[in-house]
Parts: sequence; C-alpha cells; structure tokens
Amino acid sequence: MISVRVNIGEKLAKDDSANKNDDDSPFQPGSPMERFFKRFGGPRRPCRRDCAAVRAAAIAARSPARAPASFISPDGYAVTNNHVVDGADKVEVTADDGKVYKAKVIGTDARTDVALIKVEGGSNFPFAKLSDSKPRIGDWVLAVGNPFGLGGTVTAGIVSASGRDIGNGPYDDFIQIDAPVNKGNSGGPAFNTEGEVMGVNTAIYSPSGGSVGIAFAIPASTVKTVIAQLKDKGTVSRGWIGVQIQPVTADIADSLGLKKAEGALVAEPQANGPAAKAGIESGDVITAVNGETVKDARELARTIGGLAPGAAVKLNVVHKGKDTVVNLTLGQLPNTLEAKADTDKSDKGSTRRGTDVPKLGLTLAPADTVAGAGKDGVVVTKSIRRVPRRNAASRKAT
Repeated sequence: MISVRVNIGEKLAKDDSANKNDDDSPFQPGSPMERFFKRFGGPRRPCRRDCAAVRAAAIAARSPARAPASFISPDGYAVTNNHVVDGADKVEVTADDGKVYKAKVIGTDARTDVALIKVEGGSNFPFAKLSDSKPRIGDWVLAVGNPFGLGGTVTAGIVSASGRDIGNGPYDDFIQIDAPVNKGNSGGPAFNTEGEVMGVNTAIYSPSGGSVGIAFAIPASTVKTVIAQLKDKGTVSRGWIGVQIQPVTADIADSLGLKKAEGALVAEPQANGPAAKAGIESGDVITAVNGETVKDARELARTIGGLAPGAAVKLNVVHKGKDTVVNLTLGQLPNTLEAKADTDKSDKGSTRRGTDVPKLGLTLAPADTVAGAGKDGVVVTKSIRRVPRRNAASRKAT
C-alpha cells in the first residue's frame, strides 16, 4: 500500500479569485426565479471576498493528511477513490520505505468513485493483483489504510453482504464488510486471504462518523472494468438507451398482468433517445437484455452501463400486455443527467427544459414543457435526497 497526498487549495484559490465579483444571486437579474427567491428567500452564496480561504479551510479540515492507494502494476499504476483526488492540482505518493514520488491523475470516474493514478520515477514497484473471483459472504477480509492519519493500519473482518445499494448512484454494487474502516481509509485495498485485492474501500455507514462495523468497498470486477478504460483513454464511456425507469412493484405487476414483480418500468423515454427511436413507450417494462433477465431497475442501469456505446442490444419488453423484442443501438451516456436551462438569449424560440437550483437540490422545469403537468407553475423533475446528520448515514471514509 502507498499513501497519497493531494494539493487542491491553490487551484480553489485561483478559481475563487477569478469569480470574487460574482453577484450573490445565482439567477439572472429580473428572471422569474430571481424574483421568487428574492420575495420568499432562497439560495445565496455564503461569501464573496473570502470564499477561497473559507473553502480551503473546509477542505483542509475534512481531508486526511494522506489517503491510501495500492499499486496494481509494477510500472507505477495505482488505484484509489475519485473523491480522494477530485480537483487535485498536485499529487505526491509516499512508499512504505518513506520515499516520495510525484504522480499524476490518469483519469477518474465519479459514478463508481474510482481513480487511476500513475507514479513516476520507477518501473518495478511491488503491486497487488485484483481478484478475479467474486467474494462470498463470510469470507475473511483485511482492510488497509491510514485511519485518522495512522499510516499502514490493517483491520480484519468478514464479507457481510454483496450487491449493496447505498444511494450513491445507479451503478451501486458494493461489497459490505465489517472490518473497521474510518476516516483515512478511502482508496485503500480490501484483501482476501489469497493476498488479492477483492475491493477498494470507499464509504462507511455510521451515525457518528466513526466505524460501527459497516463499511463498503468497490468490487475488484468493477475496478478492473473502469481502470481499463481510464488507462486507455482517461475517461469512462457507458452505454445509454435514454429512459427514465422505476422499480416494478407488486401492484404495478398486477395491474400490467405480469407474473412476477421483476424488470424495469419505463417512466418516460427521452426524446430522440435510442429507446424512443426504437418505439419504447412510457408504461413498457424491460424484462431482459440480450437474453439475460433483468431483476430490477438498478440491474438494468448496471447492465446497460456496462456495455459499450454503439453496441447492438436486444431488449425483451412487455408492451401493452404483450411480450415483444426490441433491437436498438446504444448511445453514449451523457456526462450529466440534470436538465439545464437554455441560456442562449439569441435563440428566442428555444424551449427552457429545466433549471438546476443550487443549495435546494432541485431541478425544475416549466409546467408547460412537461406532459400532463398543465400550463402554470413549475415541475420538480429531480430532487436530491439528503439524510439528516442525526440519523445513520452513508459517509465517504476519506
């Protein structure tokens, strides 16, 4: 294992210095949203002149002195978490013998919280192999990291569960372990008894911020898939069919005449997306991809996301009570899924599809642009659910 030190304060200071004269309101002067929040209160930037100092101090307070990583090849490639190196403008790595090396970020993937870095100045680093086998519940696991700055700490436990969804995103598929993991463990390896990396530690579930025996690691299978793309092109491309989906409940299954509450219900196909072009409509249920059964909406997202853009796929779909097969070509998943307001003032005839409201965690769209919503007011098209601090919450183990 190695320790990673990142420097992001200088970059933040430069960014905030360039924007220090921004207006307090995040909305355009005179816009309906600006008038609404001016009247009833709403989001305002917390500072104007001292933002760089405030943000740098906050990051320094919440970031560990060193975060762990592990070499995965002798030529200096190492894997850690995206949230460890996110925004870094300088990365240094300290080996077990105390020698410090410069490193650069090859690529990151926020959706799986995986980052690949390349350590310079060596070609024969000791490395750990990413496991090819799927961990079993009850298998022993060793978590390695720098909890609270205590470098090279090893804790032991077992695999408590697999396939965990902690609300981090549509591709959640975490290994749950009960080895003590704390602040400073993020990016560190979780080893099996064969000395192979079964996962990369990323988060804990805790009411206090400390370990209560529930931690989560990114499976080695996911890490291998992501770093292969990061090493090749620095980014991750995922397949996309362009639908909003939701789980099939027992009531929905009964109303649609389905034998089981399985598959993914299409809430709305995106206009001009691959699914819409192939004839998939709202109310359809996708039950299989390339002959493989889809158990729920989350599995559909992971399956499609694991395929390459441009790939031809066959979907089994229940359409108006009948089983049909739909063939389509995958598009590429957009970098952002939030709808954005049209800010091109020169295009008078453009339609405003949505405004991402800062602080409140809402994405809004005019009602007259959403089917069935009427003509007046706005529609909340997306909201971010946050768990109050007084309750147990999933936290990055950083």
